[in-house]
Amino acid sequence: MNDQKSITIYVDADACPVKAEIYRVAERYGVKVYVVSNSFMTIPRDPMIERVIVSDGFDAADDWIAERAMRGDVVVTADIPLASRCVKAGADAISPTGRAFTEASIGNTLATRNLMDELRSAGQITGGPRPFSPKDRSAFLSALDLAIVRLKRAGFTV
Repeated sequence: MNDQKSITIYVDADACPVKAEIYRVAERYGVKVYVVSNSFMTIPRDPMIERVIVSDGFDAADDWIAERAMRGDVVVTADIPLASRCVKAGADAISPTGRAFTEASIGNTLATRNLMDELRSAGQITGGPRPFSPKDRSAFLSALDLAIVRLKRAGFTV
């Protein structure tokens, strides 16, 4: 039981399609949110939502999040290497499509991502991911809600 650590949501925000959903869930639970990007973006006027602008260096936002994420935190990212770093640190990581990255799945996910990256570099694959859908948005909301409920049950506070 850990009643000292508050649940925090870190958002890899530059290409995140579910920021509005994150703000709604965070407001419902009273959870602090860090919206991390390397450019200015508008966020709600809410003391629980904080904008963090990092340098535009390669992986600067990822590094900022990975250096802080720990058990009791939720990281929202489509970036598989960042998700891997956060899961290894004990944080929950969720993609904007609602896929929860876990210790059991992250190794295979990272290997698949690296293979696909190599195939794309070699010109073998030219298509990208499928378009983001309302079903993805719904799955994300469910996954984020579930992650926060599980953390609260584990003794983390809001």
